Amino acid sequence: MNEYRILVVDDEEDLCEILKFNLENEGYGVDTANSAEEALKMDLSQYHLLLLDVMMGEISGFRMANMLKKDKDTTHIPIIFITAKDSENDTITGFNLGADDYISKPFSIREVMVRVKAVLRRTATPLPVKEEEVLEYKGLTLNIPQKKVCIDGTEVPLTKKEFEILMLFLQNKGRVFSREDILAKVWNDEVYVLDRTIDVNITRLRKKIGEYGKRIVTRLGYGYCFECE
Repeated sequence: MNEYRILVVDDEEDLCEILKFNLENEGYGVDTANSAEEALKMDLSQYHLLLLDVMMGEISGFRMANMLKKDKDTTHIPIIFITAKDSENDTITGFNLGADDYISKPFSIREVMVRVKAVLRRTATPLPVKEEEVLEYKGLTLNIPQKKVCIDGTEVPLTKKEFEILMLFLQNKGRVFSREDILAKVWNDEVYVLDRTIDVNITRLRKKIGEYGKRIVTRLGYGYCFECE
């Protein structure tokens, strides 16, 4: 299965099931809703694409699309309208609401699959991966939101720069960073910093984190890295 999730919203249950079956055969994750009201109760931000019928109950597909485009959490989600309303005015209305495609009923399943693939290729990106909030190496833990470092549960007081250097190393275990790399990532807001300043901060950091200090190794001629056993 690929990483894309699609929601089909149509008041024709049979059509929903047909589209769900064929889309799942293509490897997509698919959910269905039989009204805009039902769909709006769902967490729509998890979807990469909506297939949306225009003519539904109290809330039409056009109205639902308008609501989604006004919400910062859903404004980015591509929409393909699937509808029996195929007049020029309806098509223009759909595109003016931010639709990415417009398919008229009756349609061939093959056409829908091709259009879905084209819209996803053009617009969708995988859902963002939540950044790891706690970095660990054995008994050494670094809590990013709390800006706190502990060894075996005991807090170790670090300066802001020491904390950021350690975070950089723990996020990239085994990767060698030159002084220029560390300077750009940790001191990016400073106008002028000596190489010696970086060395001094790393020396202090090594001492503060005790036995784990020896894991911060110097690669002569290259820079520093956090080396795991």
